[in-house]
Amino acid sequence: QVQLVESGGGSVQAGGSLRLSCAASSVTSCMGWFRQAPGKEREGVAVASFAVSRRIADSVKGRFTISQDNVKKALYLQMNSLKPEDTAIYYCAAADVYGCPSASSLWPATYKYWGQGTQVTVSS
Repeated sequence: QVQLVESGGGSVQAGGSLRLSCAASSVTSCMGWFRQAPGKEREGVAVASFAVSRRIADSVKGRFTISQDNVKKALYLQMNSLKPEDTAIYYCAAADVYGCPSASSLWPATYKYWGQGTQVTVSS
């Protein structure tokens, strides 16, 4: 069982930055960040495979960066140049697989363990 706790959410103006943190009881070889806006399905934002290989969703590419610190058992999401459409609850997730599957790494169904989420609100 992997327990995940997110922190770092908040309210910012468009163009601002936030850094989300996820404290894990243990790390896996496939961890990621997802988000869910009101009335929308949960979507993958960024994932890290073996803490090295990263995949970033097109909608946030060039603005968001994922990093993982296995010593601290933590996952981070640096979010820059935030836009109102980035407003959502952000979730940390861990998969019970050996490395993120290339075809489905951004699919929520790939992930077994989830945090409770942290709200990010971006105002225009």
